[in-house]
Formats: sequence, C-alpha cells, structure tokens
Amino acid sequence: MFVIQAENRSELQDYLAQNNIQTLIHYPIPPHKQEAYSEYNHLNFPLTEQLHNTVLSLPISPVLSDEEVSKIIITINNF
Repeated sequence: MFVIQAENRSELQDYLAQNNIQTLIHYPIPPHKQEAYSEYNHLNFPLTEQLHNTVLSLPISPVLSDEEVSKIIITINNF
C-alpha cells in the first residue's frame, strides 16, 4: 500500500477516478468504532478519527510502468 493523507479525500478520490486512477480506503472505520470493539464505541480518539477520515491508498505495484507512475504523480499535483 502507498498511503497518503488528504484533507479533501473525497474530492481527490473522485478526481483520480475521473482520470482513471483507482484508489482505495483500506480502513474506513477507526478500530474503536468497529463492531468488534463495541465496548469502546463511545470513546473519542480525535487523532485516530482524523487519520481514518483523511487516508487514501494509491496504486502501487511492481508492474506499474514509469508512464503510469508519472501519470499518477502529475494528476495528483494538478489536483
């Protein structure tokens, strides 16, 4: 995974999708808010919650060509 943070994650993710760059949000729910940890659901961990609202996984793979990597970089910089 190649994870970045973006305050405007949804907009960036939409922009990248419009440019045919797939992204993922691997961990959309903070651990303390997950059903498995229901006894902690009432707690607040602002930093953890901020991270889970801003992280975005970019494509990374040994089979990406230099051109594909450049396209990802240029597209993000243009955003």
